[in-house]
Amino acid sequence: MPIHEFGFLSTFVIGLVAAFAGGLAARSLKLPPLLGYLLAGVVIGFFKPSLMANQAMANELAEVGVALLLFNIGLHFSFKDLLMVRRIVIPGAIIQVLVTAFIGAMGSYWIVHTSVGASIVIGLSLSIASTAVSTRVLDERQQLTTLVGRIALGWLVVQDVIVIVGLVLFPVLGSMAEMHPTSVFVALGKTLLQVAGFVAVMVIVGRRAIPWLLGYVARVGSRELFTLCVIVVALGIAYGSALIFGVSLALGAFFAGVVIGESDLHHHAASEAVSMQQVFTILFFVSVGMLFDPRSVMSLSLEILAFLGIIILGTGFLTFGLLVAMRIPLQAAALVGATFAQIGEFSFVLSELGHKNGFYGAGERDLIVAVALLSIMINPLVLSLSLRLARWSVGQPWVIQWQSRCTEISLPEVEGLRDHTILIGHGRVGRIVASALNENGLRYIAIESDRALTERLRVEGKQVIYGDASREAVLAAARPEYAKIIIVAVPDPYLAKQIVKVARKNYPAIPIVVRTHSDEEARAMTKLGVGFAVMGEREIAFGLIYYVLQTLGFELDQARTTIVNLRKAIYDLDQRET
Repeated sequence: MPIHEFGFLSTFVIGLVAAFAGGLAARSLKLPPLLGYLLAGVVIGFFKPSLMANQAMANELAEVGVALLLFNIGLHFSFKDLLMVRRIVIPGAIIQVLVTAFIGAMGSYWIVHTSVGASIVIGLSLSIASTAVSTRVLDERQQLTTLVGRIALGWLVVQDVIVIVGLVLFPVLGSMAEMHPTSVFVALGKTLLQVAGFVAVMVIVGRRAIPWLLGYVARVGSRELFTLCVIVVALGIAYGSALIFGVSLALGAFFAGVVIGESDLHHHAASEAVSMQQVFTILFFVSVGMLFDPRSVMSLSLEILAFLGIIILGTGFLTFGLLVAMRIPLQAAALVGATFAQIGEFSFVLSELGHKNGFYGAGERDLIVAVALLSIMINPLVLSLSLRLARWSVGQPWVIQWQSRCTEISLPEVEGLRDHTILIGHGRVGRIVASALNENGLRYIAIESDRALTERLRVEGKQVIYGDASREAVLAAARPEYAKIIIVAVPDPYLAKQIVKVARKNYPAIPIVVRTHSDEEARAMTKLGVGFAVMGEREIAFGLIYYVLQTLGFELDQARTTIVNLRKAIYDLDQRET
């Protein structure tokens, strides 16, 4: 069959191959991979007649990407974390978005000569920072769990909620020009009732049914089925909500994520769904790039510079100013503000939504995409200049005088585990280790991938996280950054190796002890940076020797000393061999 008949396959494969090439090139240049995905889409869009990429199919894949993106945000949406920094991020983010959106709308109205509705959409698009870019920058600087990270993540969550509201209202507002004022209020009322009905169903039915379904599938014991169940829940609710209640796919997927996020399964669900979510989100960025026509904005250099200035000043500098006014340390405020001086995924969602609902044409959408691309490209430069300026200003007399009149705020400490032990695997070996920890009054948290065992342990009052500890999201839930040691007691050597790699990569300073089954495994674990690799057959031999020596009349202390010396000699030899 001719290849052009395979619309889905050609679009899917070409999109992923181009995204990989673009993302790798961008990362090699120390730029966000997101930028590479967008530029890959631009290339495909420019040469699409010869590459036979199906644009309509790409748009449908992009819708799936947006839904899964919102689902992932819903999974990680935490009212508890948001409330901890509510006095800073809620008023700060709302003021920042409203002011920036107003400035952006006025700029669009006077410079690009758009309608009022189009100006509002464009203004909002210019006021929402990219979560993907911001979190990557903070993660690279190891700031996600600090004061800076908590403020930034809370700020981004408030921005996301504002976008969700926009996704609900924009379709109705887009048809206002063709409707009688009375009809507009009727349409808005109908939309709000539909959303309220959907939310009510999710709160009353979804909060019970969805966790029950996921828990049942987890107890069945098939990892593939659980992954499939998570995706089915996300996309099934998204599609069903659009079909029955008339709400957007994105809104339905977001609430599905929020419901799962409230259950104890959310760490495991997030880790299992992340791969597919990332693939379709990447395709969304590629699709945005495919829609972008560089020729349409070549003559709009003034408009691009004006919008870029609105982003840097209205989002970046305004965020910095608001944080300083709230007595956040100068360098912390500068880092958050500079990190936010760009726009990304939700700006693309809003720009495409504005185009689909008739607020403006393809030219205005391309203008937003061009500004977003430039803002992401120059963000490292903005970040570097901002931090240098902040460091310079700290020693200035006027800054010292100003800070002396202010009392810097202190955020409440994050509630949770500290100075604890992480026990991965609560089977035959892990159970004995847990008993020893309990007997000595040592606090620990277990990570277990067997759902039935997890539920039994929780009934016994033990603190257990359900999931695969080789997934970063699951391991992070045990708060390794505050732990004293990690004990890997899983029987599968491959899984144990993956867990050690993840732990060593993200938490290089924490001691790790691991269970192994052979000398080769023990040496391999030692090379990975494990503090102590326990080889099961050796310990059996030590136990036999200990019993034999006592039976033959040796004193208890003498038997113990023999085992200690023997163990030290063998393990020291292993250390020298590695």
